[in-house]
Amino acid sequence: MSGLRAQSACIALMLAVLAPMLAGCKEPTATAAPAIPEVDVSIVVVQPRARAVVRELPGRIAPTRVAEVRPRVSGIIVERLFHQGSEVKAGDPLYRIDPRPFEVEVQSTEAALSRARAVFDQATSHANRIGTLYKEKAAPEAKNEEAIATLRQAEADVAARKADVARAKLNLDYATIRAPIDGIVGAAHVSEGALVVQNESTSLATIQQLDPIYADFTQSITEMQQLRRAFDTGELVAPDAVKVRLELGAGEPYPMPGKLLFSEAKVDAHTGKVTMRAEFPNPKRELLPGMYVRVQIEQGIDSDAIAVPEQAIQRNSGGGSEVFVVRDDGKVTVQPVKTGSLQDGMWFVTDGLKSGDKVVVEGFQKFTPGDRVRTQSWTEADASADLIQQPLRR
Repeated sequence: MSGLRAQSACIALMLAVLAPMLAGCKEPTATAAPAIPEVDVSIVVVQPRARAVVRELPGRIAPTRVAEVRPRVSGIIVERLFHQGSEVKAGDPLYRIDPRPFEVEVQSTEAALSRARAVFDQATSHANRIGTLYKEKAAPEAKNEEAIATLRQAEADVAARKADVARAKLNLDYATIRAPIDGIVGAAHVSEGALVVQNESTSLATIQQLDPIYADFTQSITEMQQLRRAFDTGELVAPDAVKVRLELGAGEPYPMPGKLLFSEAKVDAHTGKVTMRAEFPNPKRELLPGMYVRVQIEQGIDSDAIAVPEQAIQRNSGGGSEVFVVRDDGKVTVQPVKTGSLQDGMWFVTDGLKSGDKVVVEGFQKFTPGDRVRTQSWTEADASADLIQQPLRR
């Protein structure tokens, strides 16, 4: 009897444990799914407008003029007259060669000139006397002709001696080596006591003119042909004046605009590119020869260009470009697009968007395609403020 009671108590305990579990297996009552809240996203409304087509091309800075200083006479350097790295003007003395041999040469040629003049004076007097006698029939014609020839020889000798004096004085002047152009003189390649030889291959110093200064850059012939076709079809309008700007190595814009000087009329056979050159003012010597720069050249104007902020363009798994567009019903959809060039943080869109489209710029992490969103206008100022405050929130 006691065993039966114990068995009944065990069964009752098991029923008490299973009762809640069995109750949970009952069919639940139907309830409405909670509504997904709308999220806020920032958008830009596409508005076609005229935009300059700017190409950014790699380039190098080159001096306007380069002059290698070389001696024009031979001799010993006795003095260097410039500070290395300083600015010089055309005609400023740079080196002085020992002038004494050239001074002696000037004195010698001047003495030879004096002798030639004395001979010329004597020949003149003799020719005059013979000429008078010849007129009076007191001297033969041959004697008169000989006197005239002697006079002309003396006259030619005087001219030759004058040329010798001028050459000697020129060599004496060349003993002072002067700057051929304005610019910045570099390192001195010789010092006092060195022997220099006339027209030797090694220069004594190099002068570079840096204001204004050149920027040499290249563009592929394919891009230039595309531009020409765009001008021919009317897609682009040629600007009144080509505007050229520089971006330095650290991404810092150079404050002064330049002007395009020329574009070569030939294509490099190895690279397929055409070399172009622009000139920039350089009063503070910020641009130095050999410096790498990015050249931004305005090559046309697109009268109805469509552009969106850089962050609005997304990349899909296939590597294509796409944007998120908010439809009239407030839902987000994916729109494939074709992009052109990136300029000033804006992507040019050549296909896929039209006027009035609402393109999402911020808030991508808050939604998936098909969600309904609330839109607000996006501005670059707001984006800059977010970037500034973001590290503080961290």
